[in-house]
Amino acid sequence: MTDHSFDIVSKFDHQELSNAVQQVIKEMHTRFDFKGSKSTVELGKEEITITGDDDFKIRSIVDILETKAVTRGISLKVFQHGKIEEAAGGMARLRIRLRQGIETEAAKKIVALIKSRKMKVQAAIQSDQVRVTAKKIDDLQAVIALIKEQDYDFPVQFVNYR
Repeated sequence: MTDHSFDIVSKFDHQELSNAVQQVIKEMHTRFDFKGSKSTVELGKEEITITGDDDFKIRSIVDILETKAVTRGISLKVFQHGKIEEAAGGMARLRIRLRQGIETEAAKKIVALIKSRKMKVQAAIQSDQVRVTAKKIDDLQAVIALIKEQDYDFPVQFVNYR
């Protein structure tokens, strides 16, 4: 008899996020309240940097970004907002860190939660994800239901279901 397994991960589609950022930039060029503004949005590998003329412009850009991201199926839990800070030339800047992977402390809490339910499954941390294995598929589905009930501050997906 073979074991069944799946991985609990936290990730997002970088291409979809790139498309959302492109849509934000396009909308900024067409909106009246951004005429003559030097505001910019830059997508890096691990963060988005928004530069605006003032706090109000930055908040407007964040609203547009969040709307476009949700439309493209990206959870807002991916974004970890920093503080709005001063930038050169009287501008303001906001850095938004992009969360990917489950941090060790959170992974330990997930494993502890699964073990506390005394289900017939094994849960193990593997770098930035949690692998869950069991003899019966029904046990794995019970774990998925349990994890979905929780409210984590990061997005959770279930992949490599075998």
